[in-house]
Amino acid sequence: QVQLVESGGGLVQAGGSLRLSCAASRSIFTFNAMGWYRQAPGNQRELVAAITSGGSTNYADSVKGRFTISRGNAKNTVSLQMNSLKPEDTAIYYCNANYYNVDYWGQGTQVTVSS
Repeated sequence: QVQLVESGGGLVQAGGSLRLSCAASRSIFTFNAMGWYRQAPGNQRELVAAITSGGSTNYADSVKGRFTISRGNAKNTVSLQMNSLKPEDTAIYYCNANYYNVDYWGQGTQVTVSS
């Protein structure tokens, strides 16, 4: 079993920055991959950014150049640095971990970007 806890969401003006963190109940290096997803009202949940156990990253086209996923100094954390935020980035952001081909999710954290 894996527990994931997100933190760092909030309200920010367009052009601002936020940093989300995800704390896992075990070392992130035991996961096949970790990622951040988001879901806006009326939309499906979509991948924002992911990082594999080997350190490879991929991003949604809509966030490339603005968001950065990284491992924290603690071996059980992953962060998402979000810069140049836009109103369309408003959503609930979820941390995801794939462990033995099973997906685990955090409870989500709200990010609201005002225009």
